[in-house]
Amino acid sequence: MKFTIVITTYNRLSLLRRSIASALAQSVPCEVVVADDCSSDGTEAYICNLQEELYAQGDYRLIYHRNSHNMGHAATINAGVKVATGDWIKPVDDDDYLANDCIEEIIKAIALRPQAVICSCQAAQVDVNQNELSRTRKAGPGKAYYIPQQDIHYGMLLEQIPFGTPIQVAFSRDAFIKSGGWDSRLDVNFDDIDSWVKIAQFGDAIFINQCLAYRTVWPGGYNKKFSLQKRLNTHIELKEKIYNLVDENYRHNIPSIWAFRNYLRLHWALVAAKQHSMSEAVYFALPAIFCIPAWQLLFIAILTRYNQQFLLQKQLDKNIWVWTKLSLLVGNNRCSTYGNFDNLRNYLRLRHSWDAIQRYKFLLAIQLAFPSAFSLPAWKLIIKSIITFHQLQKDSLIRKLVLIN
Repeated sequence: MKFTIVITTYNRLSLLRRSIASALAQSVPCEVVVADDCSSDGTEAYICNLQEELYAQGDYRLIYHRNSHNMGHAATINAGVKVATGDWIKPVDDDDYLANDCIEEIIKAIALRPQAVICSCQAAQVDVNQNELSRTRKAGPGKAYYIPQQDIHYGMLLEQIPFGTPIQVAFSRDAFIKSGGWDSRLDVNFDDIDSWVKIAQFGDAIFINQCLAYRTVWPGGYNKKFSLQKRLNTHIELKEKIYNLVDENYRHNIPSIWAFRNYLRLHWALVAAKQHSMSEAVYFALPAIFCIPAWQLLFIAILTRYNQQFLLQKQLDKNIWVWTKLSLLVGNNRCSTYGNFDNLRNYLRLRHSWDAIQRYKFLLAIQLAFPSAFSLPAWKLIIKSIITFHQLQKDSLIRKLVLIN
């Protein structure tokens, strides 16, 4: 299996040096393609000089492609993949970089699941000085696991399968070409996620619960140039695309596309509020505030993130699927029987209380449970969730099959 690391760049030579160094330092030597979107900052001269140095040492791995004119990020990655000769592609933006064993660990996982066409890993978010700010969550069981193709889009729709940013992902070159490549119309505005959605039509997915890459968070990031309105519109368009690709076996389990559109409006309203753009927050949220299923999706998404930060991983994996199944059991046509969000909040407080008991945090358990212990609807939901979990044990909604423990 041959790997090509495709590094896309445009006028970021100071950062590009680090990306190239991390690619050439891989424990498994691989081809490195630098796809330059017609930079004017000395990138071409630097790469040509570096090539000469490597050639003198008998190292011909570094390949340079330069666009004839500035074409944008999506077109540049398409051009880089076209030049590449590897069976698999590891995309890298010029402001990101790889752990030395990144390609080695991905190859190990793919070897155990040759039907895979896309692979994702954990990544650390770092500042410009390479200080770690945060780390993407683990997703699922084991050190590495796979999800069968027919389950992928269903999981993406419910946001339980996070492929992540380009630095986290590797993909089959053949599947990439079949998918039509990256969409220049989107160009840095969800163009990566759009590509993962299309590639996933052609095989299984692999997830590696190991930090193998580093993503730089800084004001110069390309996606900062888009308005929140444009990002919302594109996000809705992408969600609709995923919705239409969900396997027929799951069609009866998913809320309406109307619910997902309104959920995204609520999500981006929160983003706008966080950025102190209150007029946008109100504008985004106003059409969605009366959509109960949208609030359910938002609440589950927020709670999932909360639990990923504060609960043990084993308990987390169980709870995510319980809450997801619970929301699906409600359905749009049964919202009136679901009660209000106080019931759901009390239910979750009881669940968190039990988790605290299991971690021997008894004072916290009492604090969480006390306001909710007298809520009969919350206890009914607890019973339903237990029944649902046992159901899931027999027939899991999304099959996560462990490759490496």
